[in-house]
Amino acid sequence: MIQTEAKLDIRKCSLQDLEAFFENQGEKKFRARQVWEWLWKKGVRSFEDMSNLSLCLGGKLGAHFLMQAIVEDKVQRSRDGTIKTRFRLHDGHMIESVLIPVPDEKRFTVCVSCQVGCSLTCSFCATGKMKRVRNLDPAEIFDQVVLVNEQSLEVFGHGLTNIVFMGMGEPLLAYSNVLDSIARITAPDGLEMSPRRITVSTAGIAKMIRKLADDEVRFNLALSLHAADDAKRNEIMPINEQNDLDSLMEAIDYFYRKTKNRISYEYIALKDFNDSLRDAVNLARLCRRFPVRVNIIEYNTVEGVPFEKSAEDRIDLFAAHLRKEGIMVTVRRSRGKDIDAACGQLANKQ
Repeated sequence: MIQTEAKLDIRKCSLQDLEAFFENQGEKKFRARQVWEWLWKKGVRSFEDMSNLSLCLGGKLGAHFLMQAIVEDKVQRSRDGTIKTRFRLHDGHMIESVLIPVPDEKRFTVCVSCQVGCSLTCSFCATGKMKRVRNLDPAEIFDQVVLVNEQSLEVFGHGLTNIVFMGMGEPLLAYSNVLDSIARITAPDGLEMSPRRITVSTAGIAKMIRKLADDEVRFNLALSLHAADDAKRNEIMPINEQNDLDSLMEAIDYFYRKTKNRISYEYIALKDFNDSLRDAVNLARLCRRFPVRVNIIEYNTVEGVPFEKSAEDRIDLFAAHLRKEGIMVTVRRSRGKDIDAACGQLANKQ
């Protein structure tokens, strides 16, 4: 039996690869630039959508390449306006993205995923109960931004203003794919989004935070902290056993000194676990080495997890102590929890 060569996803090609392809096909080199703009500036997901190419040329592309674009599978809308979309990947796996609109502030944020599942086992997180299947390709991350931007324009009449890598998966364990996707999202011949409007969130991998600094990234960094002492953090985030708070603070200090990029701590308030005044004192101590914003997040119920959310007055007292210490604090009320779209709830739930 004769085996045919497998087609390559065209979005894994460089511009130079495409130029070489067209020259080998006897076509003009500028065609590569046309295709490149269709892929990364206009975000098309099929060769048929490249309207300035002839049928013959489109046929040549289809004969040699494929496009493994993600496909909308299910959309859920929350009472508060949040929209969660489940996307099907080319291999049948599912991921979720969330559109978080704040129309009064003209802020429309997409929370994107970077992995199918997650290898970390944070005890408060639904995604942490899933096994990591694989990293997303850069184009699969890019597709989430394009499709949710179209959704935002259709529903709210406004495109995306911000991107947060806070969905399914640990971005620093999908490092090169995440950075490649951001390169295409921010490139002049891509979506041209400012890196200052992109935040990458990590559970805390010290050596990879240092690598971000050495690579001189321009986006913002968020640390999913959730506890301000090692004993408590070890209890809910096993990754802390290899990346304790001292090593993380040294890595983030290094990151800030090299990049001057904005840093934030994400802190889920868990009832009677990390919401006491003593916890606030410990957190304030971690905020003194470099400028940092603390985002206190309401805990969102996850099936089978024993934690409960802190009372609002307890959260307010916690935040008040941090502000007294001169720390910038935002209390983020949950969005989309009625459709399992809030922080920590993404799990491809049926």
